[in-house]
Amino acid sequence: MDTSSILPLPQLSFLSLRLNRNKASWPCNLQRSSRSTGTIHCQKMYVPGFGEASPEAKGAKHLHNFFTYIAVGIVTAQLQSYNPEAYKELMEFLERHPLNDGDKFCSDLMRESSRHKGLALRILEVRSAYCKRDFEWDNLKRLAIKTVDESNTRLMRDYVLETSHVEKEK
Repeated sequence: MDTSSILPLPQLSFLSLRLNRNKASWPCNLQRSSRSTGTIHCQKMYVPGFGEASPEAKGAKHLHNFFTYIAVGIVTAQLQSYNPEAYKELMEFLERHPLNDGDKFCSDLMRESSRHKGLALRILEVRSAYCKRDFEWDNLKRLAIKTVDESNTRLMRDYVLETSHVEKEK
């Protein structure tokens, strides 16, 4: 079933917006009526419950921790092949310390010993390099959109099949 022609409800209300926006009001447009009350039309959805940070900021924090996880994986793979002793020390540290909070993990690793401090600095270096040069940001956006679209389509199809009492073809 092709859903590309179906417009989500939040987009429908913006079809009537004029396209001549000035830079000062972008992404929102203030339209005044004869009663001098202004109506604001925005292209972005209001997301309630994110007062302390935007959804993008929360996503960035999760990605930050994920980049630490990736960096630890890269460093352990490097150590395994050329420095088995440091590899063993890092693996022992990983068994005792969770990797949920990337900054706390690196902070604890730095304070463990001078050898561990070197490992922590290497992890920070790899984390930064991976984030800036190797992570495929465009691919992330494409895959996120594809995953949401496929999931929505599957869930709607399953619901329709459940509620329509249509016999499944064999």
